[in-house]
Amino acid sequence: MVPVEYYFVLSALLFFIGVYGFISRRNLIAMLISVELILNSVDINFAAFNRILYPGMLDGFFFTLFSIGVSAAETAVAIAIIINVFRNFNSDSVDSIKELRN
Repeated sequence: MVPVEYYFVLSALLFFIGVYGFISRRNLIAMLISVELILNSVDINFAAFNRILYPGMLDGFFFTLFSIGVSAAETAVAIAIIINVFRNFNSDSVDSIKELRN
């Protein structure tokens, strides 16, 4: 069996890689992928904490499934917005969205 601490280390790595990618990238698709990495790290934490706190129950896994469903809906809406921005500005850069304010 894999120790639970390894899941926490993996989750922390995914979280910080996602935060770094979100802060450092100017491309909307790359930023969306970074947000998905952050949400996946949360899902891993749900499953790992469920294994520690309630080993015989599936509460954490149900939270994980719900979170995956919310992530899928969020991704669909975000991709629709990105496609709309690309159609209007012919760019998928964050800088092109700043023109929407004017």
